[in-house]
This record gives sequence, C-alpha cells and structure tokens, in this order.
Amino acid sequence: MFALTTRSPRAAVRRLAFSRLISLTGTGAAMIALAFFVYQKTGSTLWVSAAMLATFSAAGLAAPLGGALGDRFDRRRVLIVADLLGAVTFAVLAFIHQPAWMIAAAFVAEAVASPTFPAVEAAVPNLAGPEHLSWANGTIGFGRNVGLVVGPAIGGVLAGTMGAGFVFWLNAASFLLSAVLVWSVRGRFSEERTGPSEHHGLRAGFVFVAHDRLLRAVTLTWMVLLFGVGTVIVAELPLSRSFGLGSTGYGLLAAFWGVGAVIGSLAGKRLRREQEPAGLFLGTVGPALGFGLIAFLPWFAPVLLSLAFAGGTDGVSTVAFQNMTQRRTPDEVRSRVMAAMDAAVTTALALSFVFAGPFVAAVGPRGAYLAAGVSCLLGAAILLPPLLRDQRLEPANDEIEASVAAA
Repeated sequence: MFALTTRSPRAAVRRLAFSRLISLTGTGAAMIALAFFVYQKTGSTLWVSAAMLATFSAAGLAAPLGGALGDRFDRRRVLIVADLLGAVTFAVLAFIHQPAWMIAAAFVAEAVASPTFPAVEAAVPNLAGPEHLSWANGTIGFGRNVGLVVGPAIGGVLAGTMGAGFVFWLNAASFLLSAVLVWSVRGRFSEERTGPSEHHGLRAGFVFVAHDRLLRAVTLTWMVLLFGVGTVIVAELPLSRSFGLGSTGYGLLAAFWGVGAVIGSLAGKRLRREQEPAGLFLGTVGPALGFGLIAFLPWFAPVLLSLAFAGGTDGVSTVAFQNMTQRRTPDEVRSRVMAAMDAAVTTALALSFVFAGPFVAAVGPRGAYLAAGVSCLLGAAILLPPLLRDQRLEPANDEIEASVAAA
C-alpha cells in the first residue's frame, strides 16, 4: 500500500502518473465498450461515428471552462472533483441500454472530465521544476499511455464476455482510485497568483495562443492532422472485422498504438532541450508513414507493428510539445492555454466524425487510413516552415509581455 501523502517532487510526479494510468485504463476500456455496444446494436459505422462525435465534441466544448477552473482554483482539488464526477457518470451509464441515451451519457462524462488534462499539464512544472520537464512529462506520458494500452485490451475482451455495463462499473471504480491517488500527493500544483499579470476570463488561453507564433502553428498543425485521424478511429472496428476478428482485434489496434506511445514516452524522458523541435516534427511524419502503410499491408500483425511505430513517434512528439509549451506559458494562464489548444484540436477531431462514418463506408477502412496519412503530411507541411525559420523557438520577453497584455 502507498503512504497517505508524498512531498518528494519525483514521488509526486510518479503518484500523479499512476493516477492517470488507473483512470485512463478504465476510460480506455469504457470507450471501447461503448463503441462495441453501439456497433453491435446498430451494425452501423454512422452510429459509431455519432458516439465518437459526442465524446470528443463534449471535450472540446467544455475545455475552456475546464481550463479556467484549473487556473482559478487549486488544481489538486479540481482533479479530485473531476475524478469523483467521472465515477458518478459512468456508474449511471452502466444502467443505460439504449444507444442514443448511452451516447448522451458519454457526452456528459467527457464534459465533467474536461478539467483533468489542462490541470495535469499545468501542474507539472510546479511539481517537478523546470530542469526536470522531460523526465516528468515522459513519466506522466508513460502512465497515460500504459492506460491506453491496457484499457482497450481489457475493454475489447470484457465487452464481448461480460458486457458493456460491467466495463462501465470498472471505469467508475478507476475514477475513485485515481481521486485517492491525487489526494495523496503533497506538492505545489500552482504558483502564487497575485498582481496585475493575472489573466482573466475564459478567452485568455485562446488569446495567448493566438499571440504566440509556435503555439499558433502547432495548434493549426494538429487540427489538420486530427481531422484526418477521426476516420481512423471509426475505421478501426471495420478493419478488425475485415481480418475476421471481432472486439478483441479492435482492442488490439488501439492497444498497439499505445504500446508504441509507451516506448515513445520513455524515449521522451531523455529528450534534450535542443532536440525538442525535431521531436515535435516527428509527431507528424511518423504517423503519416504508419497510417499510410496500413492501407496496403495484407496481414494483421504488420498492421499492429505499423500502428506501434506511429504511436511511438507520437509519444516522443507529445513530450517535446509539453516541454516547449510549459516553458512558454505563465502559470496563471497555463491551464487555459492547454485547454484552448486542446479545445481547438478536439473540435477538429469531433468535426471529422461528421464525415467519418459516410467516408469509411464509401472508401473502406484501408482508404480511411490512407487519408489519415495524407492529413499527417499536410500537418507536417504546416509545422516545418516555422520550425526552420525560427531556430530560437523561445518567446522573447516582449512577446511574452504582449501575450500577457492581450490575454
């Protein structure tokens, strides 16, 4: 058993990483169970697309408020409350058996979870210190991605054997355990927020991103990239079925992406500051290659390896992005900046689900993966010029002051 509290910075980060592992294992399992149940009941990728649209649009719509909560209140308490609300919503979801109502409940579940991502990302520099950002972000990324590995695999197996309701109860329990773990952490989640530099309003994060050249470019890149990736999410179950596999194969597709991302997160822990621009760019060309190959691979095992490669490059890129963003952003607005970027890219992903169902039905799952690879290349084309043009990649003092004043 763990001690009730911890004050060591490294122990605090590890405790927070473990809470993300537990929570995301349950959530990953629940999302697989939801998609499998909806597809089993309706036999339609349109309904799967609707389920994905509901969950991701909820995250995008609620993100600005979630980020504001992380900047306004103690981030540790915000995380605990979000976990407790998540436990309640998934416990309710276990009693629902109609696809439309399940999708509505999933929308609520994603909305109440919206403060989690920005609060965690904003707290990392305070818990770990600026000199340990790569280690801390890689450690938390490891926990997050292990959850993404284990969760879909569990969800795929249990959805087919125990039923979706059992998986939803399991996720509710994971939220409760996550809340206990966050409560056990004793460390500084936020800096002191006093004086005229404090940012006000829900729009502060969006304004800050708009005035920062790198964050602006990264946001646009990921919006383009994720607009194509939405087709992959809808295409996963049809691709699994095309190989004669069911829910287990579906879970493995998501799990192998997570396997690669776990390896990428571990590699990211050793990322040096001067390597971060290359690491960031890797998150566009790596998935482009991985998705593109799947359009032509005739066997399921190489498909899994190709997804693992794409996930690995994304894992490294995520650590690079987090390091660079956390350095560029004052603590008093950091949660809202993370939420603003997340809202933009999640909204793009949600919009992709409007077209993903008909698109996958028209071109097939392999065509969807090829289209996702093309979108990743377009994202690379957007990101490369600012990376090459600006070798410094750190905001000057006057740019920080301009962003603060605008926000």
